[in-house]
Amino acid sequence: MSLLEIRNLSVKVGDKQILKNINLSVDKGETHVLMGPNGAGKSTLGNAIMGNENYEITGGEIIYKGENIVGESVTNRAKKGIFLSFQNPIEVPGITLSNFIRNAKDEVTGTKNRIWGFRKELEAKMKLLNMDKSYADRDLNVGFSGGEKKKSEILQMLMLNPALAILDETDSGLDVDAVRTVSEGVRDFQEHGEGALLIITHSTRILDALKVDKTHVLVDGTIVKSGDSSLVAEINEGGFEKYL
Repeated sequence: MSLLEIRNLSVKVGDKQILKNINLSVDKGETHVLMGPNGAGKSTLGNAIMGNENYEITGGEIIYKGENIVGESVTNRAKKGIFLSFQNPIEVPGITLSNFIRNAKDEVTGTKNRIWGFRKELEAKMKLLNMDKSYADRDLNVGFSGGEKKKSEILQMLMLNPALAILDETDSGLDVDAVRTVSEGVRDFQEHGEGALLIITHSTRILDALKVDKTHVLVDGTIVKSGDSSLVAEINEGGFEKYL
């Protein structure tokens, strides 16, 4: 049984149909890449899997761990082990990065995490991401640079260790050094956990250091081609023009 199986999924936003009969299967521990030009519907798929209410499912099923989760709340999906990073992480005044992650971890695990052990793990992951540990005590994303906001998202993923992590344009707007650091965090997730990854991107920079199992090309709301990691190299060479 696949960890995630999307069957004939169609999604609209407002009056506009965005996704049309998407089929996708992700097994435990796999890394899938979803690529395509801007406006193809990549972020819509991530939001639909996460349960964002602004994205209306007009047909099909999202089967996660054998259960159809269409209609489930975002909170319930998160507790079941689904994580979505934001393309543009929002600022949340009034709660520190550390407290936000600890509260989320308590909710996901159903237990209170001991402060000492939690802080030790948090600082280790922040070091991996080349984040100054002082950021842990700052309000979530408030005053963070674009790169630090993206690192904050990867830090949350590493600490929560979800069964399914969806990374939406995580490398967007990052310089070369920041992309390399974020990639290290994603690779750490691959190597030290059993979670699956769905990486949504229109670039390939973040993929250079990662093991990719399957690649999918999304154009105009439809998956037009799927393949292995060699498809990434094909897109690097020729772009998306042949699929339009």
